[in-house]
Amino acid sequence: MQLCSRHPEVLWAQRSDKIFLTIALPDAKDVSVKCQPQGLLSFSAMGKQGEYFDFSLELYGKIVPERCKTNIGLRNTICSIQKEERGWWTRLLKPEEKPAPYLKVDWNKWCDEDEESTHSDLPSDDDLVYTGEDDKSSDDEGMLCMFPNSMISITILIFTHRNPFIQNLRPESVGISNREAHVHCM
Repeated sequence: MQLCSRHPEVLWAQRSDKIFLTIALPDAKDVSVKCQPQGLLSFSAMGKQGEYFDFSLELYGKIVPERCKTNIGLRNTICSIQKEERGWWTRLLKPEEKPAPYLKVDWNKWCDEDEESTHSDLPSDDDLVYTGEDDKSSDDEGMLCMFPNSMISITILIFTHRNPFIQNLRPESVGISNREAHVHCM
């Protein structure tokens, strides 16, 4: 029996040294992300109701697979893809035809070439500071605050220029016990 595959929504953004992909697939299981040096990236996963999702991309340039990182979260999977050569790609994909409708620009992470230096003091994915009880927990983007007892989840988007208050934020400092919440800030 052959599985019928579907494509999840994929958002992308870039910096001079990397590409960010956010794959919108809540509660994904059996996630597989494979990167090849010539710029081939493949993704596959099972959705929460057993649907099979996959896609393959031929990226515009070469990448460094061993420096690519994947974070599987509650609502999406985030891939940080290291470019082989520093520089701005004119597009995400090598082929010049119009990209598939499931590929979209991630305007929340987008940074233009001339703006990159103003964002250079923001933490990179290597510098993220995680606080909370469970350092192995997975979240959407390192910025999810969950209150499991009251069924409230709030996404906190905090951009900081190395602000010591934000970096040292603890749940108890905002009136929440460690048992009730996991707070992740970047």
